[in-house]
Amino acid sequence: MGDVDTLLKSAVAESGKLEVGESFLVRDLFKGYEWNRIPRGDRLLLGSLFLSYVGSRDCRIAVIEKGVSGQQRYQKV
Repeated sequence: MGDVDTLLKSAVAESGKLEVGESFLVRDLFKGYEWNRIPRGDRLLLGSLFLSYVGSRDCRIAVIEKGVSGQQRYQKV
């Protein structure tokens, strides 16, 4: 699978397709088999980079709460 920067760009592009009010995890922005092919370390890094990206830009995505699995949830605003 591509490097983490490419994955981040893909996640950001896919998040633009969401409708206002939809909540999601970063993993939801990828097809199941694509997500499963990303090494665990890269998935963790991708999650951190996505959180940083959302926090540093006006991309109309709000950080909401962490789910029971410890994964950060987001919401399109």
